[in-house]
Amino acid sequence: MSLEIFGFRALWSPYFFLFVLLILAGYYMITIKYRGKFKNSEPLTRRQGVYFTVAMIVLYVIKGSPVDLMGHLMFYAHMIQMAILYLVVPPLVVMGVPQWLWRAVINHKTVKPVFRLFTKPLIAIILFNGVFSIYHIPDVFDVVKTDMMLHTVYTSALFLLAIFMWWPTINELPEMESLDGLKKVGYVFANGVLLTPACALIIFADTPMYNTYSDPNAWAQALQLCVPSSTLASLNLSGPEMFNSMSLIHDQQLGGVIMKIIQEIVYGIILAQIFYAWYKKEQEITPSEEETMLNPHLVK
Repeated sequence: MSLEIFGFRALWSPYFFLFVLLILAGYYMITIKYRGKFKNSEPLTRRQGVYFTVAMIVLYVIKGSPVDLMGHLMFYAHMIQMAILYLVVPPLVVMGVPQWLWRAVINHKTVKPVFRLFTKPLIAIILFNGVFSIYHIPDVFDVVKTDMMLHTVYTSALFLLAIFMWWPTINELPEMESLDGLKKVGYVFANGVLLTPACALIIFADTPMYNTYSDPNAWAQALQLCVPSSTLASLNLSGPEMFNSMSLIHDQQLGGVIMKIIQEIVYGIILAQIFYAWYKKEQEITPSEEETMLNPHLVK
């Protein structure tokens, strides 16, 4: 059955589009028009603007386009959405916000102690992976997916924890660097290990785990998060099998596999960047070292 039956609002989320547009407009207003109001501010670079703009485009695609609706119909689409939302968008946001703007936020007296605490590598990695794994416990998942307020709070908190989790590896503030090259590599590997149990539980389960994809009533309730109640009332739906040709267990297993693959790709890219930056730093020659090499007689 075609997704068109759910209507334009469910497919393209115009309110969420306006929300993302406001964030993007605010970002450019602060970083360009009102930049002079911030201490030690610098012009926005093309790289920063591209990163943040791409982050907002991707955010809308996975939360405001038909992909969001598909996440309620097919578990594998939900896992694609989760992987992109927490493993791709946050690092783009971190790299897209200028350093002077990060400093303005972080150095606020109410933000600084909290930010420093939650970006400590051990705390950041445990909190994100723990909250992410708890979300996919069936009893928790089914409750969160059927309550609009709880779903908004939980996923927003998880996004913030994803920012904290990525911070130790990709932030560019010298005073906030808590890990060197080798420790960053270990940190990324540890992230992969901690996320594996949740993926394995989903991949190797021999029965469908989530009522929101197997029970018609729970599924219909979960759909209300993205489909207007008036639209749902006019439709005669029996369950997600009307839109998915795969069995529930195969859909679930595919979701776990996709999540793990996307994770490995993203972490692989980050590791490559860490190794490159590390290698580049090791190859740098200070002026004094270069002078010594060119003038050996200066060495006593």
